Amino acid sequence: MSRENIVVVAVDGSEASKVAVRWAANTAMKREIPLRLASSYAMPQFLYAEGMVPPQEIYDDLQAETLEKIEEARGIALEVAPELKIGHTIAEGSPIDMLLDMSKTATMIVMGSRGLGGLSGMVMGSVSAAVVSHADCPVVVVREDNHVDESTKYGPIVVGIDGSAVSEKATEYAFAEAAARGAELHAVHTWMDMQVQASLAGLAAAQQQWKVVEEEQHVLLAERLAGFQEQYPNVVVKKIVTRDRPVRALCDAAEGAQLLVVGSHGRGGFKGMLLGSTSRALLQSAPCPMMVVRPTEEDIA
Repeated sequence: MSRENIVVVAVDGSEASKVAVRWAANTAMKREIPLRLASSYAMPQFLYAEGMVPPQEIYDDLQAETLEKIEEARGIALEVAPELKIGHTIAEGSPIDMLLDMSKTATMIVMGSRGLGGLSGMVMGSVSAAVVSHADCPVVVVREDNHVDESTKYGPIVVGIDGSAVSEKATEYAFAEAAARGAELHAVHTWMDMQVQASLAGLAAAQQQWKVVEEEQHVLLAERLAGFQEQYPNVVVKKIVTRDRPVRALCDAAEGAQLLVVGSHGRGGFKGMLLGSTSRALLQSAPCPMMVVRPTEEDIA
């Protein structure tokens, strides 16, 4: 199945969804690709009593209500990008099935989130977990409290780098976003060596050892970015190496950013981020929208 150059955004009528639509419209405009609004509806289960066929009027009402949400979202998107090409998809049934199916051909899926309250509306709870964890394209989570306005439209793209294959893939997406937006790229690499701290007796010796390790990490980071910098010579890159925990370092770097890009199964600080406290912390506390990049079957093979 061929991949279409398009941004898909989940629409459910919530405030979080509206923020996601604004971000998605701005992204599609800067990438110069179309936007597709996606929403679904489901027939209430109690109407499926034995031998009962729900009346057509209920289907019509559900479709009309869903279309109203789509049209509202279209108006929001056009406020952001008046010339943007916008299509829509309305599906009956599970939003998980709809979004995962669309992820097979889309450039990215964008979803709204209420932050600490969990993902909202049609993308709440298990839906969000399923889409973020199993989509065939990057998924961007935009929290309701992420500022998507003039102050953030010109911020940097931030990417977490740990040397893994999926981290390299995330870096590729980050460079592409930075190039499309004319934005700086801030590459963040963290390191924590508790064994070094425990084995050194004096603070001066520890500081010297940390300095050596930090210099080594700078060299490694430069090597990991070199190929992408050749491919995207117009992207200004800021390299950040810090002895810190990934969540804190990435949140600090992402303040005022347009997007934070993270691979989902890297080594070190980002490994298994979708399964543990790191993922929850980033999805709930990152000060900007966050893109999760997963390895595809081709990457694993």
